[in-house]
Amino acid sequence: MFILRDLLPPLQAVFSNTSLGRERATWFTYTLLAVIVPFTSSMSANLLRTLTTLFGLDLSQRRFYTFMASPTLPWERLWRVLWGLIPTPLTDGRLVLALDDFINPKVGRKIFGCESIFDHAAKSNQSKYPWAQNVVAVGLLQRVKGRWACLPLAFRFYLPEKSIEAKTLNVTQGGKVPPFQTKLVQAAAMIIEIAACFAGAPVLVVTDSWFGNNGLFKPVRQALGLQIHLIGDGQPCTRTPRQLLHAMLYLLRPCGRCRTPCANPHTPHKQNADPVPR
Repeated sequence: MFILRDLLPPLQAVFSNTSLGRERATWFTYTLLAVIVPFTSSMSANLLRTLTTLFGLDLSQRRFYTFMASPTLPWERLWRVLWGLIPTPLTDGRLVLALDDFINPKVGRKIFGCESIFDHAAKSNQSKYPWAQNVVAVGLLQRVKGRWACLPLAFRFYLPEKSIEAKTLNVTQGGKVPPFQTKLVQAAAMIIEIAACFAGAPVLVVTDSWFGNNGLFKPVRQALGLQIHLIGDGQPCTRTPRQLLHAMLYLLRPCGRCRTPCANPHTPHKQNADPVPR
């Protein structure tokens, strides 16, 4: 918990120096503490209970929910500060990023970004068209205690074009409808923004075949040049970025004969089956 003394002040400094900005800075940091402290689950109602009971903040339910749903929070600056606080973001001199999309099922009918979305990974006892948010996310891949972990760096809500044209309630923010963007455009914008924060570091993006094509590679290569490299699975969209990364590391493991990563025919792993489940 002592590391929070180094992390929280830079986040508070992002907010304005007005009375409202200072108040929101306090609420923001205490909300982060409420999520971390093992006092209760991270549901909004429980977070409010933690803020008022454990931390003693004078905060009404209406003001708390207005704060949590505020579209004016400086999220872009907060994300950049968080990226800068990562002590060792590079792996072997590269910034290794994972890119994928996922759905976030919800119950409320007035939640932003929610649609009836086709879930190709739904099990037999699950709905194939759940009411959910469709999210495109980019994360930093790092080895933590010998295993790969993914630290989320940025995300975007994918809003269908038909919903934007219809101006449905679930795509409006502050009475405004955002412009339509494809998932590839959203992914490219996030990668370019993250790479700009780590200027000069080579960027390796690991993703599946849906994103691993020229629709993504061309705009990021035009913006970043040779700084960016992309690894996409040549198979149909049956592997996650994590599975693809493990398959890549398996093929590059030291050869039994030359003791170095190689792709010679005599390597023993060339005779074995693919160890990563599809």
